[in-house]
Amino acid sequence: MYRFLLTPRWLGYLALALVAAAVMVLLGNWQHGRYELRKDVNHRIDLADTATPVPLDTVVLPGGSKGVPGPGPERTAEWTRVTATGHYDPANVVLVRGRTVDDKVGFEIVTPLLLSDGSAVLVDLGWVPTVPGGGAYAQPKLPPIPTGPATVTGAVKLSESRGTAIDRADGKLETRRISVSKIAPELPYPVRGAFVQLDSQVPAADKGFSPVPPSYENDWLNLGYTVQWWLFGLMTLFAFVWVARREARGPQESDSRAEPQLAGSA
Repeated sequence: MYRFLLTPRWLGYLALALVAAAVMVLLGNWQHGRYELRKDVNHRIDLADTATPVPLDTVVLPGGSKGVPGPGPERTAEWTRVTATGHYDPANVVLVRGRTVDDKVGFEIVTPLLLSDGSAVLVDLGWVPTVPGGGAYAQPKLPPIPTGPATVTGAVKLSESRGTAIDRADGKLETRRISVSKIAPELPYPVRGAFVQLDSQVPAADKGFSPVPPSYENDWLNLGYTVQWWLFGLMTLFAFVWVARREARGPQESDSRAEPQLAGSA
């Protein structure tokens, strides 16, 4: 009954179905890997809320030179809670435009914190709204930034992808994405290879800075794609078996259905 499966045409169909199913399984495995990575990021974000901070130097190593940032930490170190002490450099504040918090557009204020070794680490002090009626890109009025010693605590963040050019407007640096490699050439001292998203500070940060909420990864989307691709692979094999069975039994079923009709008409 199934000898036709050994014909070149059906062997070709089988090979095509197996290749298609294998590709779909591989795509599902890739999506599952993405799911695990994003799930790990979300887990580290949750841990950062209660983790004991460690010295900045243990996570973001010194190094680099003027215009060239130091070595960045491993991706698995992102969201590690760290602490550092230094002096802010408000003369080189960086305004990160087009940032949204609670459905309102504003700026994140990134300021270099000068460390004892002569390098600096960029610190995201928080979010401030745009000037009312001034448009989405109108520079905000900056809350006061401490001029004396400051001890910061926050989460290590890697440079954001698709870094954009640094502009100068009204004497201040502006950009759309926080990229250490783009900002470093604009500063007169070496810069660490990652930045810190501020959690707390001594002395306390001005209340004009709103905390930036953590950016959780949508890991469930990747899990859904994983299941989807694996199901597609199973459906491909099921479709081949179903078509083969129909091919094998189709003529017999047609004859058996036709006979009662002929008898009834007689």
